[in-house]
Amino acid sequence: MTIYKEESLKNFSFWSGAKHVAACLTEKEFDIIEELLEELYPDGMEETEVNDFFWFDGDTIAQALGYEDEDDLLESRKE
Repeated sequence: MTIYKEESLKNFSFWSGAKHVAACLTEKEFDIIEELLEELYPDGMEETEVNDFFWFDGDTIAQALGYEDEDDLLESRKE
């Protein structure tokens, strides 16, 4: 059974490899990525699809936020 629900990315519970990208994003950046996903997936996404996007498409997320790639994004967040 598939259950769809309306949820903001800011409140999404990421798991496994998706956590490291999600943990470094600001609320504004989540809004930008949420808009991107709404354009790319107008019919919505399943939870696993959202998580996999953050886990395996970190470069896409980083580039949408103005970074070269995922490593560049993560490096910019180190103190």
